[in-house]
Amino acid sequence: MIFPKEVEIIEVGPRDGLQNESVFVPTKMKKELVRKLSKMGVRRIETASFVHPKAVPQMADAVELATFSNELGIDYIALTPNMRALARAIDCNVPQIAVFVGATETFNQRNIRSSIADSLGECTLVFKKAKACNMKIRAYVSMGFSCPYEGTVAYEQVARVVRHFVNIGADEISIGDTNGKANPRIVYERFSRMKHDFPETQFIAHFHDTNQFAYANVLAALQAGITKFDSSIAGLGGCPFSPGATGNVSTEGLVKLFHEMNIETGMDEKAMMDAANFAKGLLQQLTSS
Repeated sequence: MIFPKEVEIIEVGPRDGLQNESVFVPTKMKKELVRKLSKMGVRRIETASFVHPKAVPQMADAVELATFSNELGIDYIALTPNMRALARAIDCNVPQIAVFVGATETFNQRNIRSSIADSLGECTLVFKKAKACNMKIRAYVSMGFSCPYEGTVAYEQVARVVRHFVNIGADEISIGDTNGKANPRIVYERFSRMKHDFPETQFIAHFHDTNQFAYANVLAALQAGITKFDSSIAGLGGCPFSPGATGNVSTEGLVKLFHEMNIETGMDEKAMMDAANFAKGLLQQLTSS
């Protein structure tokens, strides 16, 4: 088995974790969550999304969160699905942006209201402008293993999107088990083939825990040579356009797993649990209000 000396965990709780909450989380509470996350040793945090507020109301305060992230001096990521969103991110001096395209037509239409081909065309424009502004670019492939609308997703469906991202210069590509239905075998086989077909590409594994296979899938990805993982504090998450999807794999669970295996994460467990308890309390407040 493969046991690397260290892995990188990218915290996505403030964006991917909170986007599915129906009750708006007060901006000051989001800021406090980001502040606590910044204390735990994580290298990068996905803090905001410049999607249109009508599509994802929870992300309406992206400018304030980006400004706060700049004040903290952290390395953070903001979602910018189109040129309008990118323009706002540039105005906010965002250091890293992210785009996303679904591997299936049905999901992409429901999520972005666009065909895959048109979405990739938009990403080409976004990448060109972002690179001119010296921004790092993360690309998400949603529904990388299965889809709630189309079922099993073939390798070539994912590779089509990955290939385009590679050709236009993505710095890293996150393959998402968006609805949490992947299993260790397909995870291992898919990432192994991805690394073979795109050997110079930096891949990230992004798991949701719908079937409670997320930690097994993490180990399968690790064996395929993946050393970067997205996670969400307290397991926050879900996708508003993926029926039944539950939270992301939890940051504290992932860190505990890796530390037990003597794999370094750079995380301070005490600070991490402080952030996790805050996140859990935040959700309790929302559900009781």
